[in-house]
Amino acid sequence: MLDMHPRVRVDVDSLMAAQHDLGVCDAIRRIAPGGKADAMSAPHLPKVAGIDPAVTASPHTAAPAPARTTPSPVPPPGPGSLIQDRLAGMVSDLTTLHELTERLARTGDLDSSLHEFLRAGAALVGARRGLLVLEPSDGLGPTTTIGLGLGHADLGHIETVPRSATSYGRILDGLPDAHGGSEVLPEPGAPAGTGGFAAPVDPRHREVAARLGYAASYAVPLTAEATGRLGAAVWLYDEQAEPGERQRDLAGLYVRHAAEHLARMLEVERSRSRLATVAEELLPSRLPRIPGVQLAARHHTGPLGGGDWYDALPLPEGALGLAVGSVTGSGPSAVAAMGRLRASLRAYAVMEGEDPVAVLSDLELLLRLTEPARSATALFAYCEPAQRKMILAGAGHAPPLLIGEHRTEYVETSLSAPLGMLSCWEAPSVEIEPAPGETVLLYTDGLLQRTGDPMDRAYARLHAAAAGVPRSARDDPAAICDHILRTVLPDGETADSPEDIVLLAARFE
Repeated sequence: MLDMHPRVRVDVDSLMAAQHDLGVCDAIRRIAPGGKADAMSAPHLPKVAGIDPAVTASPHTAAPAPARTTPSPVPPPGPGSLIQDRLAGMVSDLTTLHELTERLARTGDLDSSLHEFLRAGAALVGARRGLLVLEPSDGLGPTTTIGLGLGHADLGHIETVPRSATSYGRILDGLPDAHGGSEVLPEPGAPAGTGGFAAPVDPRHREVAARLGYAASYAVPLTAEATGRLGAAVWLYDEQAEPGERQRDLAGLYVRHAAEHLARMLEVERSRSRLATVAEELLPSRLPRIPGVQLAARHHTGPLGGGDWYDALPLPEGALGLAVGSVTGSGPSAVAAMGRLRASLRAYAVMEGEDPVAVLSDLELLLRLTEPARSATALFAYCEPAQRKMILAGAGHAPPLLIGEHRTEYVETSLSAPLGMLSCWEAPSVEIEPAPGETVLLYTDGLLQRTGDPMDRAYARLHAAAAGVPRSARDDPAAICDHILRTVLPDGETADSPEDIVLLAARFE
């Protein structure tokens, strides 16, 4: 609002303003008398940070409006700009490759590596879905197929297409044209030889593509220097499209690096599988059937291959020997030590199984003489199912858990050191008499450590899981073991932990 004197009247002649190409404010300046009104309408310098300028512009020194000129054409970019743009693109590509390879290097097993490779490849070639077939050329396995944006049913449909009709199938079969690349499915009704095929499309391939809604694909072989062909990956486009030259180059660099990483993960997976197989073969292939007692066991080997073990063997006069234990360390040496320790305990149990303290004393002496740098925990129980009596002794091992309809409690065993820790081991035994229908659960500390809780909380968690066994499962020791595993482990049996798990349940009738 202008601060003008009430006796001052300003008339704006619109015709004059239009003839002289003036704005309203310019017309006011032309015809207004000198004085306060003219000063008020003068332009002001802008404020900076809320502070008025020290010098104000005088009304008669205002800068005239710039004259209208025709804009000059923008000159084309010079060679320097083109080089800078190209360098910026190269830096961006290298940064992308670095981030993707870092993410791949952080994967710790074969399955997560395959999924990460498939996701990164889809981002590089601009696809939304894809699948990867792991099929090493040496035939030693493992073989698997994983999908990105594809369910199990979708993968099943794709696998019904003859391998020779797909680009990734020809890669896996080693056909002459197994070089990968783009394939564009021709439109329905198009003549043969159109699209990305030199021959008519297989009818089943066309049907599956229509069902899943993809119109083109881009396939690459997975080949490592040390192992040869590992498999093939293919990414699917919803429309008839293919990756550009820049995308192909980036994908090629990434695939070459990723194939070497996948080859290393493949060797690690094979080593773990062989170690787990050896560990399983060292354990009982089946549990004995003894009148008056039902047995069940669960054993899960960690990724590093630990030394946890269990055993159940018939003894003279209808008796039964139950044992669980754990050898320190991991890997092949721990598995081998576990096998030797279990075989030795079986021999001592046959000779003097009715005295668990003598069995563990002999085992401790053998361990100290043959493997002085290793220690182990063990628990051995001599059972008489007909009398429902159990005599047990433990060496640094977790106490058994007695599970019944009216009570769920830990068996109080004497506190003793593990085998191999003292010059001479000996501890008193404990005798218990389970009631009909009660189950005695023996386990290794790997079950407690996989919870990730402190030991006191882990024991409380195991006790709560045992007390919460449904009534319908109390008559089946296998169902009791499965319930405890599901309840105690936070991520189920596949929790990422190096610890082995052993459960051995004996239900007395």
